[in-house]
Amino acid sequence: MKTFFRRLTNIVGHGIARYVRLPRYVRQWHRREARSLDLLKRWLSRDQLNQFQAKGYFEVIGCHTGSRYRISQAAGMNVYQLNEGGDIGWCFVPQGHLAIGDVMLAQKIALESNERAALAVANKFSRC
Repeated sequence: MKTFFRRLTNIVGHGIARYVRLPRYVRQWHRREARSLDLLKRWLSRDQLNQFQAKGYFEVIGCHTGSRYRISQAAGMNVYQLNEGGDIGWCFVPQGHLAIGDVMLAQKIALESNERAALAVANKFSRC
């Protein structure tokens, strides 16, 4: 009987320990997101930074076609090609579990330095 209660206490104790550590994981996640957004802001031009701070998105110009793209603050389905006939949505993200700022920075660099390759792997979608 003592062995049973010892095992039960250990199981319950480990479960409680997970919840006690939860705030630490939340703090680490929050710091990671903040650092990624700081890095993104350092890479933005003055106009892009002003636009991002005011509206939560910024626009870039594709290097091959000269098309304008709007990158919103999200981890996916956040890139829109701005056209007179209507916006076209593009979904492409780097591999791995990255912070939102890192995803947006990768999208910015891809469109500004190799637009064709970025769109070749992207999925097209329409606004709902």
